[in-house]
Amino acid sequence: MDGLLVDSEPLWRQAMIDVFARHGVHLSDDLCRTTKGMFVVDVACHWHERSPWPGPGPAAVAQEIVEAVADLLARRSELKPGVSHALSFCRARVPQLALASSSSSRLIDVVLARFDLARWFDVVHSAESEPAGKPDPAVFLTTAALLGVSPTACVVLEDSPAGVAAATAAGMGCIAVPEADEHALVSFAGAHVVLGSLESLDQGVWRRLESRVA
Repeated sequence: MDGLLVDSEPLWRQAMIDVFARHGVHLSDDLCRTTKGMFVVDVACHWHERSPWPGPGPAAVAQEIVEAVADLLARRSELKPGVSHALSFCRARVPQLALASSSSSRLIDVVLARFDLARWFDVVHSAESEPAGKPDPAVFLTTAALLGVSPTACVVLEDSPAGVAAATAAGMGCIAVPEADEHALVSFAGAHVVLGSLESLDQGVWRRLESRVA
């Protein structure tokens, strides 16, 4: 969801920079990108280990970030280019679509309601109930089980390196759609296809994936 369907990554970065700064930890956009795709509580633990702050623990700070992101999503989030095209393209070719996200159910609900996206998905699953976040494949394996299909019959669209690693660890095909300013900074070599935008999803891409899924 975040960074793939919704242009929420700048909002996440703003929320993290603002909240961590209140606790004496000063992050840049690039530092925020190093934890992209992780559980927010894992992000808080990550920075607490490196720059311990007095007062609220990582769990409380993570909740502050979630509240800040929820507010920003409700007011300022925008769909990424090509979302309607990609959803229509996939719906025409597969029997089921799922949304699997590291975000909490609360944030997922905000986005689905803001853009009327719930109608597209047969399953919506948050990794908040999983024992580990991406790059662990748990969120994708559970989503496949909820769909009632083999993981090897699934294709994941992802925008983060951690998400790509999770998808490939689950044995799924993976299409990476990184942010333009991120593609040069990190590797998406684990993805089977790398696109510049969801607008580029076409039959040629689909054919490249057909041999990789059961």
